[in-house]
Amino acid sequence: MLQRAFHKYIDNFRGFSREIWILALITFINRAGTMVLPFLSKYLKEDLGFTYSEVGWIMVSFGCGSMVGSWLGGKLSDKIGFYKIMIFSLLVSGIGFFVLQTITTYHGLLLAIFLIMAVADMFRPAMFVSLGAYAKPENRTRALTLVRLAVNLGFAAGPAMAGLLIMNVGYKGLFWVDGTSCILAILIFWWQVKEKKKSIYTDKEHPSEVLTHSVFKDVPFWIFLFGTLITGILFFQLFTTLPLYHKEQFNLSEFQSGLLLTLNGLLIFFLEMPIVTYIEKHKINKLKILAYGCVGMAGSFYILLWNGWAGFLVIMMLFMTFGEMLAFPFSNSFAMSRAPIGHEGRYMAIFTMSFSMAHILSAKTGMEIIATYGYQGNWFFMGTLGFIGVLLFYWVIKLVKKEPPRYLSTTKEVK
Repeated sequence: MLQRAFHKYIDNFRGFSREIWILALITFINRAGTMVLPFLSKYLKEDLGFTYSEVGWIMVSFGCGSMVGSWLGGKLSDKIGFYKIMIFSLLVSGIGFFVLQTITTYHGLLLAIFLIMAVADMFRPAMFVSLGAYAKPENRTRALTLVRLAVNLGFAAGPAMAGLLIMNVGYKGLFWVDGTSCILAILIFWWQVKEKKKSIYTDKEHPSEVLTHSVFKDVPFWIFLFGTLITGILFFQLFTTLPLYHKEQFNLSEFQSGLLLTLNGLLIFFLEMPIVTYIEKHKINKLKILAYGCVGMAGSFYILLWNGWAGFLVIMMLFMTFGEMLAFPFSNSFAMSRAPIGHEGRYMAIFTMSFSMAHILSAKTGMEIIATYGYQGNWFFMGTLGFIGVLLFYWVIKLVKKEPPRYLSTTKEVK
């Protein structure tokens, strides 16, 4: 019985090209070493002594840099190719993390974090475009899921190790690990993966397909982006307000906070690929899955309204994780499916910018609500915002159903 279940689980990972596995490997190395982000708000508040408002503005700077980087990464991927952008981004940002630990002033950190994130997040749209080049069309959602599994497996290992590192070495050690992982990941990518200008999997019948509509006139895509923005705002609470809440409400250590994030990563590693394969196999409407995911994420914050028992933190994480497993793989897939061939970069740039904007709004909004109304006020606001996101996704479903056949040909993955 167990052997059959194991083989069935392994079958979910078959059919990927060698390059996709290398992308997953370097993503894992990079994310396992990404130890600064989960504890950045705690580092700024507890180690450097900044106020809630100052922490919020530095996180805004983080998000603004991420937005600029996402836009640049997508635009340059279409112009000079994703390969060069990926190498430049991880190499330079790795060096940047080494330098960041020496900057401790408020204004210095505002500028430094903006610049580092502008370079670091050029990687994300370029990586999404690379999946389009190295994965067969029928495997792209699963390829996105595989890379997300690598991200979450990295996060499963990273935060707990980061918590131990903080307790034994201090926050400075995080910057060394973060920078080293960026440089190591991109050296492996450069060594093992060769640049590919064109995908061998592009549509042979329409090799010269051009952009026949503007991304700015794609109304369902923009409503979808607002829904995605909301799921991002909810998700980033895990790295901005929740670590502070763990400490102030329940006196959890960094290691214990890291273990909660590890639970998130492990559940995604074991369950997300089978869930995605099942949904793909049974051709369930992907936009409905996004709506269900948003319900789970919204519900996780309502659970936090009960604050008398630390066990609710685990229950909250379970709801958040299952919501995340439903929302994120198919949001990536839907965004890619809207893009005409050769213009994936601009669509994925705008898509990743929505997460950057989410980081800005999540941090600043959460910190300001907490400062004025307390943590409970923030959890109620986030839960209610999540259900607004559910309504937006159902609105997109109605709009996509009304689209003419010509346009539906570019969105065949979400029917």
